[in-house]
Amino acid sequence: MTTVVGPKAEPARAVEIGAGPRAFGRRALDVLAVGRPAFWVVSVVPYYVGVLLATHRLVPAVEDWPRLIVGAVVMGPLLWLSVLAINDAHDLPGDLVNPRKSKSPLLHGRVSLPAAKRLSVVAGVLSVVVALFVGTTFALGVLFAVLLGFAYSVPPVRLKTRAGFDVAANSLALGTFGPLAGWAAVDPGLSGFPWVMALQGTLAAVGLYLPTTLADLEADRAAGYRTIAVRLGARATYRLGFAFWIAAAGLSVVLAGLDAVIPRSMLALEIVMVPVLIAAYRHFLKPGMTFRGVVIVASLFLLPCGTFALTYTSVL
Repeated sequence: MTTVVGPKAEPARAVEIGAGPRAFGRRALDVLAVGRPAFWVVSVVPYYVGVLLATHRLVPAVEDWPRLIVGAVVMGPLLWLSVLAINDAHDLPGDLVNPRKSKSPLLHGRVSLPAAKRLSVVAGVLSVVVALFVGTTFALGVLFAVLLGFAYSVPPVRLKTRAGFDVAANSLALGTFGPLAGWAAVDPGLSGFPWVMALQGTLAAVGLYLPTTLADLEADRAAGYRTIAVRLGARATYRLGFAFWIAAAGLSVVLAGLDAVIPRSMLALEIVMVPVLIAAYRHFLKPGMTFRGVVIVASLFLLPCGTFALTYTSVL
């Protein structure tokens, strides 16, 4: 029998290690819940952008599919399971007072604290091992991402509680590492990688990440986590995110005007979409916001991204 750890632990019989498929199915669903499948697309989309930049193809060549699919599995399920499991393990005191985390398997004792830490290590090791089938450069990047995930959550480094570093860790991971990983999955030589697109992606990631810290502001403050929102306050954090969002949108217009990676044929669309994206940010993202607003603004951002994909690959 497995004992459970957690302030809201269910009776031990609810998490018994049984031989039946039903018990295995429950444990698998709990592991899946820790990995948050809804988050996988957050890293797989930038990964695909990197693939698109490297191949100039909307759909990669068939012979590349096995390697790229393996890379997507690493970037989605495996990496997220590793970084989220260790984050949940070390965020437990804050999650206890955070209504948004009320369904966490750790809070209900369905996954114990030691089990979450073991799960994180196993998923992290698997991420790097499986990444080697994609390529050495890709695997080294994945190793860095795993270490960054641990540095974000685990004391004494715990970047999450160091205002500024919390934003940098998340935004660089998505805005720079995501596309870079997709490029490396196709071409391990990074000399041709368009770094200006990493800059543009990172600016957008900062703009979208900062409002998410507001959703957890009160819980983080109660737990004593000095995130950037706790340090600056809701209004200043919101304004900073808005400024980065404007910078990302403005850079896309400049790049289209210069015909630098973003084709000049997209300039008209960029000029139209930039005010729309800025207005949407102002309307849907506010200091007292929830994650719904982030999802809406991010979805609108996909329109120019999709047009870029079609234009860059000469479909349009």
